[in-house]
Amino acid sequence: MNIKAIVIEGTNGDVEITRTATGAQATRNHDIIAEVSRGDDREDRYASAVSVARAIYRADRRGGAAATNSMVHAVLDQIERVAGI
Repeated sequence: MNIKAIVIEGTNGDVEITRTATGAQATRNHDIIAEVSRGDDREDRYASAVSVARAIYRADRRGGAAATNSMVHAVLDQIERVAGI
């Protein structure tokens, strides 16, 4: 089974993760938050997941995602699921 898109309800609007030819793309209100390629290494995919988590959960005082490491990994799992990684 291939998942083509997932919509996650965020604090400032829905974030949609859609499959692309090379991986996945996360958008909110038609603005691109992050793009993940199947060829990216784990650190690059995690950094993209932090950006998406920031859009979903909002930013903390330091500008990072107001989310725990587990929450970021849950977002990463969904991105990888859509990308087919």
